[in-house]
Amino acid sequence: MSLDPPTHLASLQNNIRQRPIPWDGAVRAGTLTEEQLAQIRAVDKVKRDARKQTVEADLNGYSNLFVGSPGKKSVLELAAKRQDVVQYILVLLSDLLENIPALAKALFKNGDPYRHFLPLLAHSPNPDDHIPLLTSNVLVSLMASSRDESTATIDKALPVIFSYLSSLTKNSDAGLQDIGVQEYSSLLYGRVTRQQFWEQRSETVGPLIQILRAAAGIGSDDSSASLWSENATTSRTGFEGSLGGGVGLQLLYHVLLVMWQLSFEAAEVGDDLNDEYDIVSLYTKLLRLSPKEKTTRLLVSTLFNLLSKNQNTLLPIAVLARLPALLQNLAGRQFPDPDLKEDLSNLRELLDEYTRTKTTFDEYVGEVNSGHLRWSPPHRNTIFWAENARKILDHENGEVIRKLAQIMAKPWDNDKAVLAIACNDIGFLVREVPEKRSQLEKLGLKTRVMELMAEADENVRWESLRALGGWLQYSFDTNYFTNKRALEYGLTGWVRNTPNNKVEGEAQGDTETLKKFLKDVDNGPRHAHVVRLDKEDMEVVEGEAGFEVRH
Repeated sequence: MSLDPPTHLASLQNNIRQRPIPWDGAVRAGTLTEEQLAQIRAVDKVKRDARKQTVEADLNGYSNLFVGSPGKKSVLELAAKRQDVVQYILVLLSDLLENIPALAKALFKNGDPYRHFLPLLAHSPNPDDHIPLLTSNVLVSLMASSRDESTATIDKALPVIFSYLSSLTKNSDAGLQDIGVQEYSSLLYGRVTRQQFWEQRSETVGPLIQILRAAAGIGSDDSSASLWSENATTSRTGFEGSLGGGVGLQLLYHVLLVMWQLSFEAAEVGDDLNDEYDIVSLYTKLLRLSPKEKTTRLLVSTLFNLLSKNQNTLLPIAVLARLPALLQNLAGRQFPDPDLKEDLSNLRELLDEYTRTKTTFDEYVGEVNSGHLRWSPPHRNTIFWAENARKILDHENGEVIRKLAQIMAKPWDNDKAVLAIACNDIGFLVREVPEKRSQLEKLGLKTRVMELMAEADENVRWESLRALGGWLQYSFDTNYFTNKRALEYGLTGWVRNTPNNKVEGEAQGDTETLKKFLKDVDNGPRHAHVVRLDKEDMEVVEGEAGFEVRH
């Protein structure tokens, strides 16, 4: 997909093209050779077709001009101290690479061409020095035109270029941001380059997500809770197509284009993309705000790529984000773009099929896996917990509970309801499957519940108290039940809890009475589940009187 050059860059290049260079004086000063000047004049300020014909007739000569040859320095090496000449040569080379793809391949014939350009990316930290920016444009054009995937490109040059472009996308200047984003797009021409882009995601993807969050009206300091809040406010202001955070429509479109290109690797990156950046919720929010058909098309297409390749993990999250209802609304709009209509139809079918077959258990697991909890129906439903508590604990070797522990470990300063809901869920799990308490305790959940009893939020304190009550009630009920039965049967002895969440005790009496007592203990109190009753005969304890609960 071809894009118009960024306005900021095009303006800079035009100014440099119009700048007069005293070429003859530069030759006398040794800044370049007579031969090099002749080559430059043959293609400078001439019609595009004539320029193309000249270069294609002497590809080796023009390759030597820009990257040198054995025993001969390139024009960039000779002119290194003349900033005006270097800038002019870089603009000229960009023009040639854009119109003459064969030149890009020719530059690789004399070995690694990047050694001439990569040092220029760090030419000067001065923001008024345009050489790094012009160099990045040359390098991007060189890679995009040649589609080279050699070690020199992928392992050496590409990571450096991505790092430089990242500095542009993090700049406060929207013009520089747009240059960085468009040059990203030019580089994501194949799977190998997209994989490298993802490997450097803290530099590459992270700043783009921040731009998208700003467009959605979510500040950089807001938690992911803002994405899930039904009442989250968003804004649209200013010049044509400006969204929240002052993100212009053009920049938004280009960022969405890059993310769409990345989504072609959805099978490999989709789950991590959502885990790290809440991409499904973010895109659902942006789709609700999308001001133009072209941004809607990219949002829908990217969502389809992600969800279709990660159905088990991302479809539940899409449902929680209320994407199906949004797509239903969009279906009523008349979109002339056939690709958009097809993607919209495919995405709706995918989600409709999932919602027809999903269970309440699937809904709950999907919500936990999303990393964010809300008061959806399962949380307060006692029947749901009675039927699914054990299944939740055992699902994928306890993966759901580990995810719940990760959620509870966060402070959730902007959405304390998440902690209250998590405590609610832990309380149900303890009450329904008390013999699995140790599984929860090993993950630090009991400790975390106790910590949350000191929370300033009243709802969190209440739910943590109820959850802890599950632990205390189980211990109390079991001991009280055992003590009560022993006294009814006229037995002597004691009962107590052990550190590993078991109950142990000693009872004395006649054989038949002990059998009845042990049968009752094996059945356990109401709501308890006795996994196994171990018993052994002991010597009679002389002088023992009564039955007691020990601590």
